[in-house]
Amino acid sequence: MIGIDTNVLVRYLAQDDPRQAALATRLIEHDLSVAAPGFVSLVVLAELCWVLKRLYGASQDELKGMVRDLLATPQLHVERRDVVQAAIRTAKTGKGAKAGLVDALIAQAALAEGCSHTVSFDKAAVRDVGMTLLT
Repeated sequence: MIGIDTNVLVRYLAQDDPRQAALATRLIEHDLSVAAPGFVSLVVLAELCWVLKRLYGASQDELKGMVRDLLATPQLHVERRDVVQAAIRTAKTGKGAKAGLVDALIAQAALAEGCSHTVSFDKAAVRDVGMTLLT
């Protein structure tokens, strides 16, 4: 298994740097396999969502679709697949949703580790993904 950094996935998905995009595409589509997969950590996944949202303007729906696509890519092993799938189900989308997939991922990872709840000062995360407001 080969660990994949966020910038490799960004280049693969955005295809915005011809040389790096070609290298990332070759790695993901030709060099990796089910027997020798690429590893995508939760940290990389969270950072990827942040980069795609902030720098490329991706919506929450687009982020959820991208993560679903990564989960469906047989040559990629996504850390804590169960937690990521739960975050996708939990994350709200649409105009009213302020918290997003990464907030849902944080909350779901905590639940998976046995936490009773996740506290936050972020009212959107409380409202949209079930965190508890720290007061």
